[in-house]
Amino acid sequence: MTSISSNNQSTNFTLQESVNVWGSRGRRQSCRTSAAFAFKSSFFGKKPLSLSVNKTRPGRALGPTGYSRLNPITASSRCHTFDVIIIGAGIIGLTIARQLLVGSDLSVAVVDKVVPCSGATGAGQGYIWMVHRTPGSEIWDLTLRSNKLWKMLADSLHDQGLDPLQLIGWKQTGSLLIGRTPEELVMLKERVMQLCEAGLRAEYLSSSDLLQAEPELMVGEDSGAAFLPYDSQLDAMLTVAYIEKGNRHFASKGRYAEFYHDPVTRLLRSNRTGEVEAVQTSKNTLYSKKAIVVAAGCWSGSLMHDLLRETEIVLDIPVKPRKGHLLVLENFNSLKLNHASMEAGYVGHHDLTLHPGQVNHGQILSISMTATTDVIGNLVLGSSRQFVGFNTEVDETIIDRIWKRAAEFYPKLRDLCLADFISNRKVRLGLRPYMPDGKPVIGPVPGLSKVFLATGHEGLGLSLALGTAELVADMVLKNPLKVDSAPFAVQGRCC
Repeated sequence: MTSISSNNQSTNFTLQESVNVWGSRGRRQSCRTSAAFAFKSSFFGKKPLSLSVNKTRPGRALGPTGYSRLNPITASSRCHTFDVIIIGAGIIGLTIARQLLVGSDLSVAVVDKVVPCSGATGAGQGYIWMVHRTPGSEIWDLTLRSNKLWKMLADSLHDQGLDPLQLIGWKQTGSLLIGRTPEELVMLKERVMQLCEAGLRAEYLSSSDLLQAEPELMVGEDSGAAFLPYDSQLDAMLTVAYIEKGNRHFASKGRYAEFYHDPVTRLLRSNRTGEVEAVQTSKNTLYSKKAIVVAAGCWSGSLMHDLLRETEIVLDIPVKPRKGHLLVLENFNSLKLNHASMEAGYVGHHDLTLHPGQVNHGQILSISMTATTDVIGNLVLGSSRQFVGFNTEVDETIIDRIWKRAAEFYPKLRDLCLADFISNRKVRLGLRPYMPDGKPVIGPVPGLSKVFLATGHEGLGLSLALGTAELVADMVLKNPLKVDSAPFAVQGRCC
């Protein structure tokens, strides 16, 4: 995938400076914002943290090339020591770093073979939704906790007089899970009951109620929807830039550094104890006093296999890349959405793991309608899922199918030709880290006491990021856990 290369590496970090934003047509813009980072919960630090940045409207971030970032913060020597080293600069890795920086006195380094938002994070829709989650499932408590932490972050910004929309692209859109068959309506009514019993505000909308809520939608006699009015979404790249800039506040204190464009090549173990003591990269040796966290998305499995090749440790992380396309139409005024929406079939489309023995990891492709408007008013349509290895080429036939599927729900699109929007059409493409049992892998690696995994979130990386970060940090710090970690354990699933 396309990435932005850094201009130079410097140990100096100016807290007030321009953020480079790449516009959708390749124009480099200067985006100045003014905000303060102050936080209230464990994720937000023991003490309020004030960090000044410049503020205007959000940048036009549509993929990894739109990521808004400063030059990496590194040190001049090639041998460094940190308490925690995090491999992977996606939303999972950066939020884990953030949790450790604000919740402890530990020093943290983040290392990545490219730059933030170069993988699944930069290609996502930014849903922080609960409408398609299942209360009582093994992943439910982590989902609920993470959702609460995202809302706390947005509320903390609002309480300071700041705009969460500007800083992280936070929008309370409400979410619709739309059914169009009698069977789907039964499922939706049951889901609404479950969500209400779990303490969320959820409503079932009949066909007439649904038409009133979303007039542009095709609504028939057998149409209905589960509606969560408080569901929200965010902008992945704005959020990553916000979190990374908060992390960089700790660089001046000697507690944070970034090593981008610097792939990890091996783990170094002590000859005396056998304990992993360092990470070797293409350019540096990074020593870890406390923990090494592998949060490399769909590359985590192959990376760990390579890193452990010369050891006796047997570890098979069955995480696979699951390719996804999203279609983005800039300044699209032909369709007005009141809420974000997805078809009921997305639940099965998202979770082929309901019957893992029947899943063929060949060229299997599924497409379900999702539609939302992003932070700057672009129409975002999805989504596809397929197993094609690490292929990251855009498939125009899939884009065409996404458009046609959306037109089945929104009739106005039927009268429009996608080819007419070629000048303002963008495609987001990412590789989701898929686990066969549908649960991420979060926890220590047996036999490697200092090595932790945080991967396999598939399409839930953004929504589960804060809960995952809190869980990993509590494990590293040996704090009481706020959610049960057993469903995500490495033991029994990867070794």
